[in-house]
Amino acid sequence: MNILEIKNLTKTYGKGDTMVKALDNVSFTVKKGEFVAIVGPSGSGKSTLLHIIGGVDKPTSGSVIIENTDITKLDETALAIFRRRQIGLVYQFYNLIPILTVEENLTLPLLLDSRKPDKAQVDRIVSILGLSDRVKHLPNQLSGGQQQRVSIGRALINNPAIMLADEPTGNLDSENSKEIVNLLRHFNEALNQTVIMITHDEKIALSADRVITIQDGRIVGDEVKRG
Repeated sequence: MNILEIKNLTKTYGKGDTMVKALDNVSFTVKKGEFVAIVGPSGSGKSTLLHIIGGVDKPTSGSVIIENTDITKLDETALAIFRRRQIGLVYQFYNLIPILTVEENLTLPLLLDSRKPDKAQVDRIVSILGLSDRVKHLPNQLSGGQQQRVSIGRALINNPAIMLADEPTGNLDSENSKEIVNLLRHFNEALNQTVIMITHDEKIALSADRVITIQDGRIVGDEVKRG
């Protein structure tokens, strides 16, 4: 079953002689439970693609269909609700709220959706993240690797259709990078969580089931690494 369908996606900036095509007629599908890495050189369009899939940017043309909903046709209010409930975002620089504790950062998406956190679920995620002794800590009391683990937990708390990870190891050393990728793989396998990850690191990309390569706004490679 396809959880994501990208159809003829194009994104342009500027007009006339100054027009730049960040994405050029991109199409592909992702099955539920797949772990997909998107790679490409700087300026290839991969971050633009991820932002459009995540609903934080709009395409010039084309469709992004997540669980049978074309998010490009939603108004801003409906898109914000859909994004909060169905898309988990993990950023390179964590994007945690500095005045909130680990537990509060983790449960923020639920609170924004006027839902009460399930303590058992929160405790389970915190335990898997290895943060049981850090739940009352603020972000500035955590290492970079720990902050990124909180970011992953926050992205998962709503049981989203898709988790999007934008260079999740780009700000970490090699040991923490390995731990973060192992966590993403764990949630992918244990929860059948669909994960789409952007990375510059080819070794990290090989952790995924499938690697899509983008260059100059076009898909130039789509290879299954493991079945």
